[in-house]
Amino acid sequence: MTDRYAVIGNPIAHSKSPDIHARFATQTQQDMHYDHLLAPLDGFLATVQDFVRNGGKGLNVTVPFKLEAYALATALTERARAAGAVNTLKFDGAEMLGDNTDGFGLVSDIVHNAKIEIANKSVLLLGAGGAARGVLLPLLHEQPARLVLANRTHTRALDLAHRFAAQPRLKVGAFADLEDSFDIVINATAASLASEVPPISPRVFSAHTLAYDMMYGAQPTAFMRFATQHGAIARDGLGMLVEQAAESFYLWRGVRPETAAVFAELRAQL
Repeated sequence: MTDRYAVIGNPIAHSKSPDIHARFATQTQQDMHYDHLLAPLDGFLATVQDFVRNGGKGLNVTVPFKLEAYALATALTERARAAGAVNTLKFDGAEMLGDNTDGFGLVSDIVHNAKIEIANKSVLLLGAGGAARGVLLPLLHEQPARLVLANRTHTRALDLAHRFAAQPRLKVGAFADLEDSFDIVINATAASLASEVPPISPRVFSAHTLAYDMMYGAQPTAFMRFATQHGAIARDGLGMLVEQAAESFYLWRGVRPETAAVFAELRAQL
């Protein structure tokens, strides 16, 4: 019997996850089917339970259900616990394992695809919402020389940093206080959705800076254009999307797919 997987969210029709996982399944010869799963805003639990009853083996979870997935999981990986949110569920009998593969996807895209080491580098992470929360621990595991977490609301950045109080490399700053340049600047804010740029000084960029936007599209985001205007090298989050999907696939199937060809196909389709 073909194993069932899906991405659950609301809205969900726009998700590229079914295309990505279909390519992974063909590449690795896995007998599985992956689809979109639209859940009512007040019906996440019921939708998941129905999916499991009908033989579902795993789910990717997107907006706005990552916190509900975290609460639903009967077991959590370290990175999901650190993130306080779940983007991947694996069902095995009565167990619902919750994981968060976003940070893995980000780090893999930077280190393996962009060929830029995070170790011993200065990193600036913009934003303190769910996107930032999901990537902090994997970034810290790469042993940067320092990681500065900055947000428009300084107290929100402080609250998030308190979850990682034992990490001496992690510092907190306000957007207005950012004056020196960084090796890597990661935009985890929602500003790009509105074609805006976080209110930061261009001095955070230099000719050796990687400016990484977690958003992606057919054209460079406003953040990417701002960064390149001030000398930085810019990269969007399409690779992160593919790499985090590959990590979910590995969690479910025990097989790690190749991502380069899938990334190239998706890029050509944008």
